Amino acid sequence: MIKRLLLIFLVLITLHSIGQETSYSGDPDASFFKARDLAFAGNRASARDTLKRILDKYPDYTDVRNLLAKTYSWDEEYDAARLEFNRVTSKERKNSEAWIGSIKNEQYAKNYLIALGLANKALMYLPENQELAVLNQDIVQQIEDQQLLQNRLKDTKLEDESTQAFTVYTEAEVFDRELDPMYYGGLEYQKKTKWGVLIPRLNYNRRFNINGVQAEVDAYPRFSKSLSGYLNYGYSGDPIFPKHRMGGELVKELPKAMEASLGFRHLVFEQDAATILTGTFGLYRGNYYAVLRPYMVPDARKGLGISGNLLVRKYLKDGNNYWGVNLVYGFDTELNQFIVNGQLLAETLLYLESQRLRLEYQFTNKKGNNQYKANLGVNRQELAFSSGSFFVSVTAGIAYQVKFR
Repeated sequence: MIKRLLLIFLVLITLHSIGQETSYSGDPDASFFKARDLAFAGNRASARDTLKRILDKYPDYTDVRNLLAKTYSWDEEYDAARLEFNRVTSKERKNSEAWIGSIKNEQYAKNYLIALGLANKALMYLPENQELAVLNQDIVQQIEDQQLLQNRLKDTKLEDESTQAFTVYTEAEVFDRELDPMYYGGLEYQKKTKWGVLIPRLNYNRRFNINGVQAEVDAYPRFSKSLSGYLNYGYSGDPIFPKHRMGGELVKELPKAMEASLGFRHLVFEQDAATILTGTFGLYRGNYYAVLRPYMVPDARKGLGISGNLLVRKYLKDGNNYWGVNLVYGFDTELNQFIVNGQLLAETLLYLESQRLRLEYQFTNKKGNNQYKANLGVNRQELAFSSGSFFVSVTAGIAYQVKFR
């Protein structure tokens, strides 16, 4: 019994000695400056250890607590930073450094409404503080920008941590005339890079009881925050596709939630070639995005072929979930080519009258790594071998995409 009591006594003495050794006993100001240098040099974990030891003995040293909160915020530990800033502002209502740090912490966390509330509260205690007034205006602008669909779509892309994706899609088309059903399908791989997005794709079509395969690749380079591009090349040795397909486009973001682009498509067939000039004008309003794309085919013999394509989408919770409607009027920009007496009428079809209506719906699972898309359309097009006569067709298709790092 006595031995046990002696053992407990020795343990208590040892723990007390260790506590005395680890408790802070230095110069708080000198330690603060040392911790600040460590934090600015990037050694924030070491800086926090020193700051916490100072606060154990001097809990009201606000410069130390402000710096501690900032190091948490810099390391994206926004909840811990919020707690430390609140401890200062609840006691020192006119501590501008704490208010500014607290507001910026919520900005970094993208809690703009909370940041605005803090800024308004800080201005009640410090109404003449110009830095707080500027912060308040910046937050109001951030809230307005966040509500713009154009920026919400950008945020969807930035927040998507997936760098790769596989997509498989299929579609069928049936006609009201004697034409056989047509089938379309494909497989694509998407890779995000530092410069943009690369998408190699393999397309399969069965039209007029002829099977065909086309290999193509899309590239979407980004040159700056407001300027991006589109490049395309495709090849096929089968008669129901162009032998070569090329395209390029520049896309420019404009003020007031608008964008415009200018580009071309060039198609090479066995006996001829065609160049299509195109561009877009897009508009973002509320949860809606509308883009008009004209197509023009200049030809010395046939004149100018013109077509218009209008796409309207209503976005739901983010940029990957939406309803859409697509309208086409003019020549057939999809190049659904016809064969008459064994001859492919590819170029001729660019001048046939066509109207298309397509509905689309895209949605994701809860995690956002699986994406689904369905479309349903009706088409009315002039027959290549009977001018003024039209056929009607119905299309339906589905696509599935899986994303991964």
